[in-house]
Formats: sequence, structure tokens, C-alpha cells
Amino acid sequence: MSASVVHFLLFAAALAAFAPAAAEDTILGHKCGMPAAAGNASSSDAYRSNLNALAAALVAGARANGSAVGAVGTSAPDAAYGVALCRGDFTGDVCARGLAGALASAVNDSQNAFGCPQHNRDVTLFYDRYQLRLSGADFLSGDGGTVPKWAGNNTNFVTPTDAARRFDELVNELVTTIADIAAGRPDRYATGRSWFGEQRLTLYGLVQCTVDMPPERCQACLDGLISGFPATFPSGQHGGRILVPRCTVRYETDDTFFNTANLSVDLHKPKQLARSELRRLSIAVKSVINLWRMEEGNSGFSLYDFSQMKGSTNGFSIENKLGQGGFGTVYKGLLPDGLEIAVKRLGPCSLQGLLEFKNEIQLIAKLQHRNLVKLLGCCIEGEHEKILVYEYMPNKSLDLIIFDNKKGESLDWPKRLNIIDGISQGLLYLHIHSRLCVVHRDLKASNILLDSEMNPKISDFGMARIFSSSVAESNTTRIVGTHFGVLLLEIISGTTTTGSYRYDGKLYKLIAYAWLLWKAGQWHDLVDRCLGSERYHFTMEKNVHVALLCVQESADDRPAMDEVVKMLSSGEGVVLPEPKQPAYFNVRPVGTEMSASCDMSVSITLPR
Repeated sequence: MSASVVHFLLFAAALAAFAPAAAEDTILGHKCGMPAAAGNASSSDAYRSNLNALAAALVAGARANGSAVGAVGTSAPDAAYGVALCRGDFTGDVCARGLAGALASAVNDSQNAFGCPQHNRDVTLFYDRYQLRLSGADFLSGDGGTVPKWAGNNTNFVTPTDAARRFDELVNELVTTIADIAAGRPDRYATGRSWFGEQRLTLYGLVQCTVDMPPERCQACLDGLISGFPATFPSGQHGGRILVPRCTVRYETDDTFFNTANLSVDLHKPKQLARSELRRLSIAVKSVINLWRMEEGNSGFSLYDFSQMKGSTNGFSIENKLGQGGFGTVYKGLLPDGLEIAVKRLGPCSLQGLLEFKNEIQLIAKLQHRNLVKLLGCCIEGEHEKILVYEYMPNKSLDLIIFDNKKGESLDWPKRLNIIDGISQGLLYLHIHSRLCVVHRDLKASNILLDSEMNPKISDFGMARIFSSSVAESNTTRIVGTHFGVLLLEIISGTTTTGSYRYDGKLYKLIAYAWLLWKAGQWHDLVDRCLGSERYHFTMEKNVHVALLCVQESADDRPAMDEVVKMLSSGEGVVLPEPKQPAYFNVRPVGTEMSASCDMSVSITLPR
């Protein structure tokens, strides 16, 4: 057995940890059911005879197939029901011998061996390499995921850091991938491994169902166990298992607790990882559609054919190209009903793009707001074509306007105020008011799209992260809120954060430049020259003020998004706190090479 510590979940008496077993066949735990009713003692000759016959049948079946289920007797109170399961790499005679010993103890001496009360008619035993359940009640017609249940785990991380959450995602990815494989295999058994580079750990996973279970029941049983991981194991734990009599899921790090000669999937290999992601992708899409139908009614989310996408974009022609992103190209499309769409076609070899594609379709199903771009649907064609379909924004992205001297003149200050308000309302919804707490993590001018009336819509949720509801009370949104502060300065100034700006004979980045102007009482020099500053003096100064509060060096000093919205809408009588020195403050004398003084890569650490 690995270093896992075993706990019984649904049984109060077994909440204490079991010590790691020294031998492979040491019992991990047991569950005693209800004792027999008066007059129907488990020692009755008829029941005992049926139980012994059942035990022999289970051993023979497990020897041949790795698992067995059965029933002996036709009616209560003497009928006996049972299930036995050997780990997939522990088969044949060795499986049969191990089960035979466990069954002998359960049938003949359960009270002494396991502490179950006399006359008990329901006992479940869990060993490292096999498990079984015997009962006087018919439990075989259930979905396989019924109690009793056991879980084991090994605690490594103490706080749910961002690295711990990424580890959790990798665990979920691995066990979900091999669960999909196991459900479709005759032996209902699959194993795999992956690599967690941040901790230099190899992750191993194993899933299994009894062979009699149809694929859909096996899948449902395994999915049920996997969905219980977050509630069962604290974030970042390096080992864990959940078992029920007819299926099991387990993972460990750097511990080959099974024979690795024939791995079902090896996510060390990028090509195989991409293929496994594609398999999961189709399931994710179905889940998205079902969720929309259940919660939103006929939401309009669609699955498009590739031929539709090709036709709508004139064969993905250069004339229809709207822009080029890191993981794909965006085209303008026109559907037969006259609806204009934006078609984002991901690169065929981009694994990161694939992961972002999955993230976006899972997220967008739960997010609905006037300042978030609407995802109309998606298209998946084979292993290579992955397409997201959005509502079309006629005025494209904000960066194409505010950073262009001529086009920028079309955005007067009231229009820019409307854009700032829309972005802040969209972020407030993501952080606090949506069903999820979502941190965008890639907020920038190129991801702000403008409709025909110049209303802003936040787009591109490929890098977004979902956090617990308590995140709004933590520093996380304050840390990422720096992006909003930077974007606000760009909208006010019409200049990019990566440019160099001269002040007092030295060159600075935009954040530092704005801070120096503010300290000197010259904030108006920051405002885009095409706007002027006299007519809208108060609101311009307030927006510069709020932007500098959002980029302060200490996350504790930065306002949360609800505070930002209140500040932006406040009147002249409201006194705002004075901003402190911003983060990413850097300076180089004129004539020297300018270093990047605003690195917007953000590392998020969440306290529990």
C-alpha cells in the first residue's frame, strides 16, 4: 500500500485514521450493516448455505474476470447477495486466493475478524488489492455508487495555494480521462500518469468498475466518485482514493501502487494529452448545453457544423479576418439567416489553445451580463478543428481605437466614461454577482469589444479562473484588479502601458508616469490631448485617482471591485483615499536601455 492514510467517510465510528498497511493484503477498513431481524439470524442453516455457495461463485468469477457479482437463494430471509472486485493488475489465481481468504473470514468469523455484531447480514471489506460486499438484501440493482464508501488520502499541502489548485485540476484531468477510457473497456479498468512540473511530481491514477456494469453505469459510478473529490480531500493533497463496492478511483504521486507496464494513458506525452482532452471536450460541450437548457431554457447556444463555419467566413478568407490571437484567428462570418458572427478558429496544434477552448465553453454557460460578450456556440470537427462562435462586435476591439490618433478622436470623454462604466460593471458581476466567482486574468484593451453603439463587452475567458465564493473577501480580486487600473489609465491617456514617457529628464512606464504627474499636481497632462480637460475636469481627475488606487503596490490597499464602482459613481463631496506608490515602479535614465517596468503576469495565492 502507498503512503495513503485511510478514513471511513460515512460512518462516524471510522473517522479515525488507519495506519498504513505493511502488507498488500492487510485490510484497510470494513463496514457492518444492519443485524438480522429477530428469528432470522445470520447463523441459520439456509442463509449460511447460500452464503457459502455465493462465496465460491464469487471466487470463481473473480478468478476468470477480475470481478464478480451474484446471488444465491430466491427469497428472503435466506437469499444472499454479493460483489467481489480485484484490482485490475491483480488477476487470476492471486486474485482468487486473496478473495477466498477474505470471504472465509467474512462468512465464518466476521464477528471476531471485523467486530461486526453477531447475526449481521451485511458486511463490506476493503483491502488494497481487492474489495467485497456480502448482504442479505439485494443491493445489486443500484448504480454501483451506493454506500458504504471509504476514502483514503495523504495530506501534503496545508493551504489552498494557486499551485495546489493547479494540482487539483491535473488530478481531475487525469482521473476523468482514464474514467472515460475504463467505461468503454471490457475489463472496466484503466490507469494513467501525468507530470506536475511545478512540484516535479509524477501523478498516477487508477479507476475501475466491476465488469458486469454497462458502460453508462460504470461512467456514472466513476463520475460520482470523482465529483466527490473537492469535498473529500483538502486542496492539493498528493494522494487519495474513494471506494464503493462496485467502483473505485485512486491517485498517488511518485508511487507506483499498480503495475505500470500497460498504462491506458500517459499524459507525459503532449499528443496523447491533446487526444484525451478532445475526448473530454465533447463531454464538456454536452454538459454546457444541458446546463443552459436546465437553467436558462432555450438559451440559443448551438453546435455548428464545420461546413457552416467555412461557408459563413468565405472559406476563412483573408478578407474576413478580424484579428490574430495567441492561439487562433478571428474571422467575420455571416449565417444564412443574416446573423453576423465572429468566428474564433483555434490553431490545430495548440494544446494551450485547446485547454482555453474547454475553459471558455464551460465558463460562458454560467455567465450572462450585458457587458460580457455572448458566446453563441462552438464547432468541433475531428481532432483538429475547434471553433468558438461569438456575437459580432462591429467596432471591433478597444485597442484599435484608443491607441490610434485619428480613431481615438471618435471617442470623446462621455463615450470613454461609458466604456469605463461598462467594464467595471462587467467585472463587478464576475467577482461578486455571478453564480460563480470568476477572475478574468487577461483584462486588456484588445479583449474589450465594442458594439455598434460603442458599448463595451469583456471577451476571451480562456485564461479565466473560477474561485470559491469567499474569494471576493480575499486579496485575489484586488491583485487582479491591477489590470483594471492599468486599462483605466490607457483609456484616459490614449497610450499603452508598454510605452516610455519622459518626466524630469527620465523615462518611465505609464503607471509610474501617471503617479509622478499625480504627486506633482499635473494629472491633467496624462489626459489624451484630443479630449481636453476643462469641461470634464472633475470626472477625469476622479478616474485618474481611482486608477492609481487600483495599481498601488500593496494588494491590501487596492479597492475591491464593488468599492471601485462606488468611487467611480461618487459625487464631488466624496473624499477618496490618497493613492500610494504603485506596483511595477521603475525608472531608467535617458539614454539607457529601458527595462519592462510593468510586468502584468500575476501570481495568485489564496488563503483558506
